[in-house]
Amino acid sequence: MSTAPLRVAQFATGNVGSEMIGRIVDHPDLELVSLYCYSPEKFGRDAGELVGRAPLGVLATGDLEDVFRAEPDVVNFNGVWPDVDLFCALLERGVDVVTTSDWITGHHRDRNHPHPSGRLPTELVEEACQRGGASFYGTGMNPGLAQILSVVATAGMGYVDHLTVLETVDVSCHHSVDTWKNVGYGRPVDDPEVPALLEKGCTVFADSIYLMADCLDVAIDDIVFECELGACTEEVDLGWWTLPKGSVGGSLAKFKGLSGGESKIEVHLEWQMTPKTVPRWNVQGCYITTIEGDPMIINKHMILPTSGKPHSLMDAEYFASLGMTITGMPALNAMRAVCDAPPGMLTSADLPLRAFAGRFRGASAEAAE
Repeated sequence: MSTAPLRVAQFATGNVGSEMIGRIVDHPDLELVSLYCYSPEKFGRDAGELVGRAPLGVLATGDLEDVFRAEPDVVNFNGVWPDVDLFCALLERGVDVVTTSDWITGHHRDRNHPHPSGRLPTELVEEACQRGGASFYGTGMNPGLAQILSVVATAGMGYVDHLTVLETVDVSCHHSVDTWKNVGYGRPVDDPEVPALLEKGCTVFADSIYLMADCLDVAIDDIVFECELGACTEEVDLGWWTLPKGSVGGSLAKFKGLSGGESKIEVHLEWQMTPKTVPRWNVQGCYITTIEGDPMIINKHMILPTSGKPHSLMDAEYFASLGMTITGMPALNAMRAVCDAPPGMLTSADLPLRAFAGRFRGASAEAAE
């Protein structure tokens, strides 16, 4: 097995992608060799310059052939939405792909976003993997790492009756108007289309139920959706978006995986864009796994600022960066395992536990073995 750094092509320089450029450069197992952008004004500019770092010697391009000439081992795709045609073009040329773009098992894409050809996205991606001998993996924080942590927590149990993963977070630091409009935020709270928008826009979280069910060997017959919406009590200026009075500014969404007619695995999303909503929820800024069984397990996963790093609780830019880090790093840290895996679509159930591990700062690969 090679220990040389993996050659990485970064795709997209949005919220997550911009953060990941620096993370790739600093990662001992990775080397940035190409940067693909979607905005023409970025073409030809140095990757370091685009993200506020010293020049890195990698120029942004919008030409896929430039990426292939760089001979990457793997692409890190941080676009907001999956691009099945692009994935297939990369995979059939033998380039592995990891992504944080709304893909875990592919169930959501098959159900809600059929390919223009009429084929299922998962079929197209799997066939491209086999043609090119490449692997494809989708992850993130939630869905992604939150489910891995939940599955690992069951290792000390005699049996499991019910499992719930709760994301309870303030989402105002995620500055993507299109993302939030896609799930109905900003619309009147009584707009009858909002629940369907929220369900469709979040169905990737249903994928994570299938992922956990696969790991825990339980058959899911159906997944149902429920939600509550919080209406803004006044106009709210977020600095990057304005929410009208009476519009959706918070929500509680629940995906429930049924087996034999009973809910067995649930994923809840408690999101707050502003505390000025009715109703409002007691957002805790963490992920909470509750596993009923023998024994009962409750885990709280909190993400806090770097030890010793000066910060302010009012530093919105820093906390936004923190969110991008925990979203993107599960993909970077899994790259070695993805590249070593047999060709095909992968989920976290297919990767070894080590694939989800970070690295001690300054520790060499030899020292870790």
